[in-house]
Amino acid sequence: MHSEYFLVLAVSIAAPLVLSFSKKMDFYRYPSRLIFAILIPFIIFTLWDSFVTARGHWSFNPLYTVGFKILGLPIEEILFFIVIPFCGLFTWESVKYFTRNMKSEDK
Repeated sequence: MHSEYFLVLAVSIAAPLVLSFSKKMDFYRYPSRLIFAILIPFIIFTLWDSFVTARGHWSFNPLYTVGFKILGLPIEEILFFIVIPFCGLFTWESVKYFTRNMKSEDK
């Protein structure tokens, strides 16, 4: 199947993306911070990944990607640097939200 990598990314982001619109967590309160937190690693790691892929240090099996490339990288690899930081930030904000609520319940 040529879409396995894409499916893994879609499954990874499904729950965080849907739950991020919860008004209780207010995940999008500071959109510029969110964009900045995703954009910086995206630029660094996309350039790095493109460089080392072009040099042949690693490669992507075409059996698991859809075949569309940007900067010599499969689109899934480009999306990886957006999806995974988003999931990480959402997890971080979720932990902060729930631990804050647990502390307020203890009082």
